[in-house]
Amino acid sequence: MDLKMTLTLSALVCTAAALSSDLFAQEQPAIRPPAVPLVTSDPYFSIWSASDTLTGKSTTHWTGKPHRLTALVRVDGKAFRIMGDAPAEIPAMKQTQIQVYPTQTIYQFEDAGIRLTLTFTSPMLPDDIAVLSRPVTYVTFAAESTDGNTHDTSVYFDAAAELATNTGEQAVLATREKVGSLNVLSVGTEEQPVLLTKGDDHRIDWGHLYLAADADSSTAAIAPADSARAAFASGETLVDVVSADPVAAKDAAVLALSIPLGRVSAQNVSQHLMLAYDDEFSIRYFRQMLRPYWRKDGADAASLLKTAAKDYDSLMKRCTAFDNELVADLNRIGGASYVQLGVLSWRQGLAAQKVCADDNGQPLMFSKENFSNGCIATVDVLYPAAPQLVVFAPSLLKASLVPLLDYSSTPLWKHDSAPHDLGQYPFAVGQVYGGETSSPMPVEESGNMLIMLGALSKTEGNAEFADKYWPVLTTWYNYLKEHGLDPANQLCTDDFAGHIARNSNLSVKAIMGIASYGMMADMLGKKDVAKAATTTAREYAQKWMEMASAGDHYQLVFGDAGKGTWSQKYNLVWDRLLDLNIFPPEVARAELSFYKTKMNPYGLPLDSRKSYTKLDWELWTATMAENDEDFRKITDACAKWARETHSRVPMTDWYETDSGKQSGFQARSVVGGLFIGLMRDKAIWHKYASRDKLKADHWAEIPWKMPPMKRVVAAADTTPATWKFTTDAPAGKWMVENFDDAGWKSGQSGFGTEGTPGAIVHTQWNTPDIYLRRDFELDGEKMVDPQLLIHHDDDVEVYINGVLAMRGNGFVTSYTPQPLSKAAKAALRKGRNIIAVHCRQHTGGQYIDVGLVDVLPLSEKK
Repeated sequence: MDLKMTLTLSALVCTAAALSSDLFAQEQPAIRPPAVPLVTSDPYFSIWSASDTLTGKSTTHWTGKPHRLTALVRVDGKAFRIMGDAPAEIPAMKQTQIQVYPTQTIYQFEDAGIRLTLTFTSPMLPDDIAVLSRPVTYVTFAAESTDGNTHDTSVYFDAAAELATNTGEQAVLATREKVGSLNVLSVGTEEQPVLLTKGDDHRIDWGHLYLAADADSSTAAIAPADSARAAFASGETLVDVVSADPVAAKDAAVLALSIPLGRVSAQNVSQHLMLAYDDEFSIRYFRQMLRPYWRKDGADAASLLKTAAKDYDSLMKRCTAFDNELVADLNRIGGASYVQLGVLSWRQGLAAQKVCADDNGQPLMFSKENFSNGCIATVDVLYPAAPQLVVFAPSLLKASLVPLLDYSSTPLWKHDSAPHDLGQYPFAVGQVYGGETSSPMPVEESGNMLIMLGALSKTEGNAEFADKYWPVLTTWYNYLKEHGLDPANQLCTDDFAGHIARNSNLSVKAIMGIASYGMMADMLGKKDVAKAATTTAREYAQKWMEMASAGDHYQLVFGDAGKGTWSQKYNLVWDRLLDLNIFPPEVARAELSFYKTKMNPYGLPLDSRKSYTKLDWELWTATMAENDEDFRKITDACAKWARETHSRVPMTDWYETDSGKQSGFQARSVVGGLFIGLMRDKAIWHKYASRDKLKADHWAEIPWKMPPMKRVVAAADTTPATWKFTTDAPAGKWMVENFDDAGWKSGQSGFGTEGTPGAIVHTQWNTPDIYLRRDFELDGEKMVDPQLLIHHDDDVEVYINGVLAMRGNGFVTSYTPQPLSKAAKAALRKGRNIIAVHCRQHTGGQYIDVGLVDVLPLSEKK
């Protein structure tokens, strides 16, 4: 592949404005993405190709689990495969090119006398949050003759039912309907367990997947994959084989569309379809279930599809114009390598987050800590991701900060440092990492929050947003003033090689946090406060230079333990970008000069302990450079890694700089940090930021207050109960009412190991699995909203009278109300009932206990 950024899109998407033909005089090295973004919407609706060719492998969810999309083309009666590795008996059309732009991925194929272009467009336009939040990807097929003849051409596309499930065993139901002028196919689970599960390696299993195209130019069918594809290949009409009964997703029919392009000549012909996902409710936000932002004014799936269809032409033009502009600006700042990194980061950074609406219709944005512990709204994930939002969508940075700031302002948060997270995705119900009783990264997160608020204030030219939370910010400032200069032994975001005390880069973060607080105080007219904070920051900077000095560079840690060490001081970047002027420029110059001696083939190691690095921090370090040569030395190595790594996953941010191998993490929002380089040019930075017309404000009050709860079945947090249990996998349907558990042991709740956060252990459980059963009586009085009160570590499934009530991945650190499935609520009855539980241990602490409570209903955003 020979990718030239001088190519135009006009021949690829017929409605799009052409890319400027004089963007670059030089050729860009071929982009060979680690994985190619196809459908990018949010942490659940995220589909990728991890192959050099679109037909080399089946498409997957970012977690690596199959999320299969298949596309075929038929030219003069001969069928070719253009997406997916099945059916193997249909030959793959030769792929000649792949291009990746910020909002679009474009494949080109040639054979049988035609050139076929397949374009995936996710219109993630930062100046239009209503459009950015839509869970819609357009798939455009464009064809032209290459041999001077006309060719009868049709295309085929199908989506597997697994896109709407967490596992292939879940039962699904598929439907077809006409929505306006559209053929619409949809599939979703029978169970629809809305917001009942959480965790990292987890896919959505509520809501519905939609496949839609213009009814006049498409044939739609729900049919077995083999028969639908065979029918298209042979030129037969697709025929519905819709089952009225639920079928396991792995055995279910596909949603299929056949679209004729007609007699294709030298003139480009195109048609498109839409792939969409309506989750209906997206996030549990304390005592609320939040709607996705695009639903805030009452929209539903039908209106989403009709609006998206109407907007196709205009959005293609807008996406092409944005792609063209951003590519040009990336090139201006960092050349071809920076272009490559930017186009690979744009959609990934935004698709690892979800935009919802609060009761006032204001946006709330929640990131997911992908491929780690699945935490939601993690501060040390939001911090590296923030430059994408600072530059392009300040309102979305506010939308990300509001939940954390509001949480920190409630009695739920009892610490004088900032929290780490708000829960485990998609449950934003309070910190889980370390529990609410601890603050595991106090200097890290307090510095992160103050710096992000400082960057936001700098972008907007005022600190009005920060002023609303000034008491909380002052608490964090005071914490950093006392504990930040010489940090104690604690976790920070760089400590993959283990915790260390006296971390010099963490100290820089604290100093930048103090300085950011001073800058915001000055903007607010708090001159005495500003002077005191700035003075403190400068005094600390002088002390830092003395404590960290190693002659030609600065140490990883202060003192004798730091002799012979070094580290990336990427937090220094804010001193220049925010015009804080706390450290002498010589500090950054010395560091950049020293880093040149430590470069490996694929980049700059994070520090002297290991050869691995963090991609986001490399770009922050590069942005400290005062000249283009030093900036590009690092970005060139990063781009080389992206082209050559054998780790074929949505771009990792943690990899080995010698081998290029993935160390961990993938598909994370932190790649949004790569756009920090654009902040080197304030004109570019403020050009994009000024387009944020939303001016989000007046958020609804955080719904944190717990409603009254009536205990129906006690848990160990109040009264231990007797359960029957076994640690051996039981034979048969162990969860149903009439199962014979006479051979099981008896024990008092809770079950687990001492030291597990929040656990109240009365019966030791230290094996991989435990199965529990107990009876309880109901008096027949109607409950308002029965919910489980559960504390689990790790994965759990709970049944009531043999009906699945909830599943949970990962862990919680306190007793937490969890909604029952509709089927479980219906299964509750007067008299004897059975709760049955299976909990599985993976790593770390372990604990399980379950009760039943009656609570006020969750408010729902209409």
